[in-house]
Amino acid sequence: MSVDVNHPNYSLTKSKKQEDKEEGYINPLPRAVIRPNSFLLLDGIWNFSLDPENKGINERWYISHQYNAQAHWPGSVENHMSKSYPDEKLWHDKVIVWYEREFPLPKLSGDEKCAHLQFQLTFGACGYSTKVWLNGIPLKTIEGQDVHVGGNTSFSYELDEAILVENNRLTVRIAGTMDADTARGKQESAVYKRGGIWYQTYTGGVRSIWLETVERNRLRSRIGVISLIEENLVRFHLTTRIHNPGHYTIRLKVYNKIYSKELPSEEPIAVDEYKLLLEIGQRDQRLVMKIPDAIHWSPETPHRYRLVAQLIDANGYIAEIEAYFGLRKIEAKGPSIYLNNKRIYLNGILYQPGIANYEEIKQHMHAMKKLGCNLVRIHIAGVDPRIYNLADKLGLLLWVEVPSPHRSTDRSRNNHKQELLRMLALMGTHPSIIIWSLYNEDWGAQDIATNIRTREYIIRMFHYMKIAHPQFLVVDNDGWHHISYEGRLKSDLLTAHLYTPDLTRWAELLDKLENGQMNDVAAFPMIVGDPFFYRNQNPLLVSEWGGFGFADYGGPNDDEERAKQIKLYKKELRSRGFAGDVYTQATNIEDERNGIIDFNTGELKVPEGLFNEE
Repeated sequence: MSVDVNHPNYSLTKSKKQEDKEEGYINPLPRAVIRPNSFLLLDGIWNFSLDPENKGINERWYISHQYNAQAHWPGSVENHMSKSYPDEKLWHDKVIVWYEREFPLPKLSGDEKCAHLQFQLTFGACGYSTKVWLNGIPLKTIEGQDVHVGGNTSFSYELDEAILVENNRLTVRIAGTMDADTARGKQESAVYKRGGIWYQTYTGGVRSIWLETVERNRLRSRIGVISLIEENLVRFHLTTRIHNPGHYTIRLKVYNKIYSKELPSEEPIAVDEYKLLLEIGQRDQRLVMKIPDAIHWSPETPHRYRLVAQLIDANGYIAEIEAYFGLRKIEAKGPSIYLNNKRIYLNGILYQPGIANYEEIKQHMHAMKKLGCNLVRIHIAGVDPRIYNLADKLGLLLWVEVPSPHRSTDRSRNNHKQELLRMLALMGTHPSIIIWSLYNEDWGAQDIATNIRTREYIIRMFHYMKIAHPQFLVVDNDGWHHISYEGRLKSDLLTAHLYTPDLTRWAELLDKLENGQMNDVAAFPMIVGDPFFYRNQNPLLVSEWGGFGFADYGGPNDDEERAKQIKLYKKELRSRGFAGDVYTQATNIEDERNGIIDFNTGELKVPEGLFNEE
């Protein structure tokens, strides 16, 4: 069975000029950093086969196989199975599927630049376990992995020209399981079965795949940004990828405004150069620049700068990437949170993207802004990186979380750590991201109260985050069971999940929490480890509340009554000394029918500005 290889453009597509990006141009690649080279999207119809007996590798399907179905990439294994194998039950313990398509080799232009270029294959996200062959030859990721694990971040392969032919065959094997040690968020597992707050699995090639040209010696598509606003300084964290060792220069150029037709000759407001001797391989490098008369990023003034970062070799050849960033500082001091040294109240909403695609999430983000939220808590899930760029532009603060495993073991902690590091490498650019949660409600850390090894791991990762990524606030375990060591909280925020449909009980719980009561407030004690005495030394947040309409939480499910209840509950919150709150939740998802935004249309079910009303 062969795939239709018709494609709208089999010559490589050149990235748009800068002015197009903010004037109606939508970046087709799911990444936040722009590389102004050529690319070819490989989205579309692929051959597809289920491998229930796991015989594909032994039978060498990557060499030759008669595929019996087709599927659209990007898309989930679950969706492809339901369409191609309607008589089969959706998988329960494990699933293995194979995808394959052909593509003709795009032609590079004939100028001297070609000697500096190579092809790179990138998967926007694919999980949970992915192995790739090109023309029957197994590929290794840039990190040297035969199999990529994880389902929330991109991964790439540099392609050896020796294995490329005029018509190429790309084969992908994806395996998923109910393994509770994997970082899976709220997708069901061997421990937590689907139903209630646990959802169907969503595995496979869930984001785009593309072939692009990249320089052999280049900066990778990842930029970390740490602002020192008092000094108007920015620390950039860049990653070099080198095949030809030697002397290089990194040149950084910062533009005050996004390039536009009205400013065709705009000059950078800051330029600096840094000389480096680079060896073969990959290297992280931090560089500092001063931004004159810096404008700080905030929800009210989401001012962004444009960074163009260039790697220049000894002969003057330039490889560049670019990204938007903002200068901002987030800090927890005493009972308050400060953004750019000004006290801020986090007026938040919990958001679970589920199976929403980029366009749907984009609609939801705009709707949450209309509600009057200044914070969106993206709940233990990864999203398309373009959404973080959108939040930067809209002025929406983000609270992000590592998709949790469902069991507490050494293996689950290692999987958790690797997923966290992969996410951090690609999400350090965005001023909108201000908070990270390591765990939520003990999921994947169920023994946090009794197992010192679990607490030690969380403490280590908290300390790592504070040293390596000081631009974020970090929560150890959101909801309850925060860790105290020698009386010091190993979390920047003291957060509680409080659910009750009774307004009187709500006020009682808020009073207890505000008065520093650590027991009989949330579902479990607020603190584990050593004794902790609140005394207003950390910001207090009610990081989940409401849920009105969901059967487990009670409250009204009529939209008008729900809006009235939200106002009453918000009034109680505002009359106390909390640093923020997060209403649950934005949209309906599976059994959780408590959304106040229509999932399909993005229309509000409650009045605009509801969260801002006094």
